Amino acid sequence: MKKLMLSAVCLLFALAGKAERVSSPSGKVKLDFELSKNGTPTYQIAYKGQPAINPSTLGLELKNTNNLLDGFEVVKTSTSAFDETWQPVWGETKDIRNHYNELLVELKQPSTDRYMNLRFRVYDDGVGFRYEFPQQKNLVYFVIKEERTKFAMTGDHIAWWIPGDYDTQEYDYTESKLSEIRGLMQGAISDNASQTQFSPTGIQTSLQMKTADGIYINLHEAALIDYSCMHLNLDDKNLTFESWLTPDAQGDKGYMQSPCHTPWRTVMVSDDARELLASNLILNLNDPCKYEDTSWIKPVKYVGVWWEMIAGSKPWAYTFDLPSVKLDETDYTKVKPNGIHPANTENVKKYIDFAAEHGFDQVLVEGWNTGWEDWFGHSKDYVFDFMTPYPDFDIKYLNEYAHSKGVRLMMHHETSASVRNYERHMKAAYELMNQYGYNSVKSGYVGNIIPRGEYHYGQWMNNHYLYAVTEAAKHKIMVNAHEAVRPTGLCRTYPNLIGNESARGTEYEAFVGSKPFHTTVLPFTRLQGGPMDYTPGIFEMDINKLNPNSHSHVNSTLARQLALYVTMYSPLQMAADLPENYERFMDAFQFIKDVALDWDDSRYLEAEPGRYITAARKAKGANDWFIGCTSNEQGHTSVLKLDFLDADKQYIATVYADAKDADYKTNPQAYVIRKGIVSPKTVLKLKAAPGGGYAISIMEVKDKATVKGLKTLRVSQ
Repeated sequence: MKKLMLSAVCLLFALAGKAERVSSPSGKVKLDFELSKNGTPTYQIAYKGQPAINPSTLGLELKNTNNLLDGFEVVKTSTSAFDETWQPVWGETKDIRNHYNELLVELKQPSTDRYMNLRFRVYDDGVGFRYEFPQQKNLVYFVIKEERTKFAMTGDHIAWWIPGDYDTQEYDYTESKLSEIRGLMQGAISDNASQTQFSPTGIQTSLQMKTADGIYINLHEAALIDYSCMHLNLDDKNLTFESWLTPDAQGDKGYMQSPCHTPWRTVMVSDDARELLASNLILNLNDPCKYEDTSWIKPVKYVGVWWEMIAGSKPWAYTFDLPSVKLDETDYTKVKPNGIHPANTENVKKYIDFAAEHGFDQVLVEGWNTGWEDWFGHSKDYVFDFMTPYPDFDIKYLNEYAHSKGVRLMMHHETSASVRNYERHMKAAYELMNQYGYNSVKSGYVGNIIPRGEYHYGQWMNNHYLYAVTEAAKHKIMVNAHEAVRPTGLCRTYPNLIGNESARGTEYEAFVGSKPFHTTVLPFTRLQGGPMDYTPGIFEMDINKLNPNSHSHVNSTLARQLALYVTMYSPLQMAADLPENYERFMDAFQFIKDVALDWDDSRYLEAEPGRYITAARKAKGANDWFIGCTSNEQGHTSVLKLDFLDADKQYIATVYADAKDADYKTNPQAYVIRKGIVSPKTVLKLKAAPGGGYAISIMEVKDKATVKGLKTLRVSQ
């Protein structure tokens, strides 16, 4: 690791209005800070000499005491520069550079004798800033009524947004001008098991925008710890966003004890959309890894007992006989099994065999434990014990069988949002996992939170999610949390947080479908804070064939489903469809088997939010590359130069592309596969169908016999 820290301290008994400037290392991004005449902290951001964020005020409104909004004077400012290169436990690249210039502004509010600091870090791709509260006599315990951080836009930008909500992020994205959000809000809200909107112009981060001049701006937060999740509320007359924190059951936004600080507020900016996708600003603003030993944290490719319930309408529950369950009293040996419960020993063995045959690491099993008969919608506290299997699930035998095949089972902990109950059982549940050799868990928080009145993204719940991760680490367990708060880069600090859902995933394709452009937006928004368990790999798009009562359709071509393993970065990837559907298309399934999970290098070759993304990634510790392209309903034509390949090596490329007549609606399973020799001089012209895409594996030739009979690949569609 390389580090460089330079510090220059200026003591300023500053007059109001004196501006302080800090620029990024290259000078592309500039931040100016000053106090207004009434002592209000104000900042603005410019990119390549043009305004990106107009002058915007900072401060916090407190409960039952004087606010921290104005009346400040500058006590001292200091600037520093920082440059390091660090290695993530897993990630898109082997090395990550953390290079910024910093401005620390120390403020005093004379009327209250209180102190507040503002720390700004300026990178070549954006800015992070946060509030810091040093230890002091007159500000020790305080309650935030509202954080008043503003982001003043420079125009009526195009935005890709979802409704602001304290409980869910599982919405389809809407593309519109900022001024159109109010009129489109009602139509953007779809049903969810738990949801709480707060404003007709309230939206969520990460928010992606594009200006009329072609500048891309992204607003988000980093290192969300012991604080409430930030939404954005738009003043659509002045085109200014203000932070809007998630409240607790009493309506308070945060309980603080100095010394302390808020999460970072982030503004990413570039005139090249590819740079935003490649940005590590969110990760860099998080603390280094907290664990000394990370050898037990490994990327996971898995299959599972899940899609037949999600899409096939099979039950998680063992029986239909019980209108309610009391875990300490209900005797499952005295009820009639429904006969279609998928989490049974015989069915799980089939998944284990499939995983072992095709090189998958793990098998997820949902519905294995007692309590699913009345798990949802009753605000039930003691809902699961996370310990007791149904009579048809032999937990000891199945784990031993899996291990004998070189496969692990993946644990499932659905909490039904009864968080107190999960913490009540957590230690014993993790110990059970250790007993049977599980090393990863998929947790879920479906429904309204217990303690009642709390929201999914409030301070109390955010502390719980991190508690689950840190407790899991004590047992060397990796966590994939669904319905949890959106990621903010904490996977750098706690890399056993190997995945999250926290957005509208593939399951919605089985419910009502998602817009074809959905996967061209998520990498610009949800994935900025960390990887997503999107669960791609669906090969049968007509859900009616799994469930005769369903009329849903997966809005994607088969080739694009392959591409998502590259464009939707995650060290946790599921082949989500049923084994029998893969067996119908084994030539295409080969890409899912081959594609890597961890990377030495990543290149974003093409990108435009809402239109298309083409990514190329180099497998960790190998000279193999994988390329994926996802497009919207208009399709996309790519001209790809493979000049990132090594000139002194020989490669075989296999292209999995949409057929000429492919279409996500009418002909989603039409694909073609071409194979041939490629080099750094190769140029491929490829066309993604409407709602389609393509995937390419490029494997280094290690045995010259493998190229026998192969010709130079020339693909032009």
